[in-house]
Amino acid sequence: MKRNTWQREAVRTALNERGDFISAQKLHSELKAEGSTIGLATVYRALTDLVTADEADALQSPDGENLYRACSSDGHHHHLICRQCGHTEEIEAEAVESWAAKVAAEHGFTQPRHVVDVFGLCRECTISF
Repeated sequence: MKRNTWQREAVRTALNERGDFISAQKLHSELKAEGSTIGLATVYRALTDLVTADEADALQSPDGENLYRACSSDGHHHHLICRQCGHTEEIEAEAVESWAAKVAAEHGFTQPRHVVDVFGLCRECTISF
């Protein structure tokens, strides 16, 4: 288990205060704007540690950028993410789970793992679009 440093706690707190996905660079900028002396490489390490400890989710945006978010669900889950504002909802997707297990078994695979995140526009962004 990694020791809990002030830097890791600052990153954890910042993620918990947000609720939506954010890039390491943007999170670093926000922390610096609040007066933190934390370095960008340290933000990346802290985010990696939080993901490894299942305290944060990580995904790749449609633009190929890694994004991070405090994990609010225990266990496996999926996300609906607004492409415009970043608003995120955690969702259950039993149909996806069943399909993944079925396809894996049909091909002789066991212990299938998958990532399914759905990008679209949230209600507010759709209205203002």
